[in-house]
Amino acid sequence: MKIESINKPLYRRKANIVIVGFVVLFALSSLAFGSLLISLFGNQTVVEQESTGNFHWNLIGVLLGLLTSVSLLNQVKGHPFFKEVVYVWQMKQLHNRILRRLKQIKSAAEQEDLQAYTILKFYYQSQKQIFELDNNTLTLGSVMRELEKIEDWERKQGVRLKTGEIDETWLNQF
Repeated sequence: MKIESINKPLYRRKANIVIVGFVVLFALSSLAFGSLLISLFGNQTVVEQESTGNFHWNLIGVLLGLLTSVSLLNQVKGHPFFKEVVYVWQMKQLHNRILRRLKQIKSAAEQEDLQAYTILKFYYQSQKQIFELDNNTLTLGSVMRELEKIEDWERKQGVRLKTGEIDETWLNQF
């Protein structure tokens, strides 16, 4: 995956549109499916002070609404409008893959493994970018300290790591 330059205000606007759109679609489709199922199969006689017995139809309506919303989102994510949002989503997925192997990668880096250092530098640079895009400044300090450690190692070793892009298959060896 490659680190791309992302316009923060544009990303935030599009992410908010996607989130609000998903929530509205989910709510409306859940209500529509629940109402339709109750009108077709629900208990029509309602006794005062008792349950209508339609909870399971409402629950099925919510599940159908969720499936519909996720399916629609999955179909439209390839549209150019979603480029920035999908990039951040994919980068966060890659961060999770790296995080699951971080202990092994750091151990390999302590053994002077150049590929491990490249992965670590990419990880921290891309984390910095994502944290800034998401206004997550709380943990940015620790990311910057880790990045400085790697840059110090580069200076001491006289090495310049190319970290604009990594091959995700590199993670398989850790």
